[in-house]
Amino acid sequence: MVNLISFWSVLKRLLLYGMIWKNFFIIALFLLLFASITEVIGPILISYFINNIIFQHSESLKKVLFFILIFIILQIISAYLYYLQSVVFNKTALKIVQKLRCDVMNAALFQPISVFDTQPIGQIISKITNDTELIKELYDTVIATTMRSVVLIAITIIAMFSLEWHMAIISIIIFPLVILIMITYQHYSTPILRKVRYYVANLNNKFNEYINGMNVIQQFNQEKKFKLLIKKVSNLHYLERMKILKLDGFLLRPLLSLISSCILCSLILLISIIPNEIFEVGTLYAFMSYLGRLSEPLITISSQQSILQQAIVAGERIFELIDSPKEKFGEKKFLIKKGEIKIRNLNFRYESNKMHVLKNINLYVPGKNFIAFVGHTGSGKSTLANLLMGYYPIKKGEVFIDGNNINSLSYETIKKGILMVQQDPIILADTFLENITLGKNISENKLWKILDIVHLSPLINSFPKGIHSSLGEQGNNLSVGQKQLIALARVLVRKPKILILDEATANIDSKTEKSIQKALFSIKRKTTLIVIAHRLSTIVNADYIIVLENGKIIEEGSHQDLLKKKGKYWKMKKFQSL
Repeated sequence: MVNLISFWSVLKRLLLYGMIWKNFFIIALFLLLFASITEVIGPILISYFINNIIFQHSESLKKVLFFILIFIILQIISAYLYYLQSVVFNKTALKIVQKLRCDVMNAALFQPISVFDTQPIGQIISKITNDTELIKELYDTVIATTMRSVVLIAITIIAMFSLEWHMAIISIIIFPLVILIMITYQHYSTPILRKVRYYVANLNNKFNEYINGMNVIQQFNQEKKFKLLIKKVSNLHYLERMKILKLDGFLLRPLLSLISSCILCSLILLISIIPNEIFEVGTLYAFMSYLGRLSEPLITISSQQSILQQAIVAGERIFELIDSPKEKFGEKKFLIKKGEIKIRNLNFRYESNKMHVLKNINLYVPGKNFIAFVGHTGSGKSTLANLLMGYYPIKKGEVFIDGNNINSLSYETIKKGILMVQQDPIILADTFLENITLGKNISENKLWKILDIVHLSPLINSFPKGIHSSLGEQGNNLSVGQKQLIALARVLVRKPKILILDEATANIDSKTEKSIQKALFSIKRKTTLIVIAHRLSTIVNADYIIVLENGKIIEEGSHQDLLKKKGKYWKMKKFQSL
């Protein structure tokens, strides 16, 4: 019962997407109705031709040609109306799926960062691509075919009862049997199809992971190992697909064809029992034709069960993403001006981790200061930066930006006022211009000044089309250092009041690094700089340095003050000087 309720709930929600274009569906339905009527009239005409012309021996060339002409015209009209209906319906179906795909992508865009920490990217990609494609098949295949079949069945039954009600009653016995088959199919297929969708998403995730890590796989001679892993996952998907194919092969067309054959035998038996004068030959022909027309739509509807079930399972996965909690922000809107940061008794742990990553952090960062976080890997530096970016909700402790609790700040306030340059920046398969501006309007003169600051001008001028040159996928034609320069240029275009650099100069040569340090120092008059660094040479000019270890602040002060203490920072500096 729960599965049935869930089935109808998801189907109803998917169908509601079509309500925006319901007028097009009505037009398609009327076209379908008239097409079916003209198709069904054909056997009635032939029945009349057999009973009243052939058996009455009154055939004349004019009458024969007239019936042939009418029959051909009806078939042409029927085919043309079916064509128009198909065009209208499929065009509408594409619009619906386009809206659904946009909704899924919008939901993904506003997911909390924690979702991407715990869920494989391939699973999300599968929902946006494969699952929405299955729902497209629901509209342009299942619904279109079902509507056509239902209308054709309804008109065929009306025509059958108008010709001979005894035969019509026997013929409609097929309906409860078909419904029973559909319910049985749904019961057994749903759990299998859920596994199929899971394995498809898992395959996508594996392919994405392996292709991105191809250099590591080849470097360590692991091709055979990963080939076997893919084969194992692919085999699991194959086994579940075979279960569905076997279920389809047993419950759908073969079983329905058997039922249709039994009904046909019942009609033959009826004809042999009842006196022949009740039935006319033309009527028998019409019924034979209608029975074929009746069984074929039923078989077609039943054969769509597999696609329908896959679409419902895909819908469940899609709506799970759409309905999942979005990244939460406050409602307070204001422009960050000072860039002042206060942290009180901050404790934080990731949902997947029982241990706290940050422990009792207390910190004050004056506006327009240069602050550095240092510490060994796992000390909590990047986590602290991510909290300042608003990526995770703060549940224990408080973080204030210009005197306002960060949990109360709106999405616009945080995204406009606080930006980060990460160690591994994302480069879009677009031009230099689009990668740097990211949609922000800025004059090329101002842009070139920023490019000069980050030493990108020589690189861009070396490309044939300059700033309008296209970059490869993920910027594969650029070095890691060049990608970081592009990421740095991005934030300088936006002019944030708080700028966080998470090992952003780690892959840049020392000469370029010194130039960038000068550029960052010059913008410090307008921006609070927070630099996460392993190379201590990059932060010697910082106003304040915070040393973290196991999520705790163990030392703080200027570069010279920390060296005098001869503590953790002094040891780190001495080690790097060796």
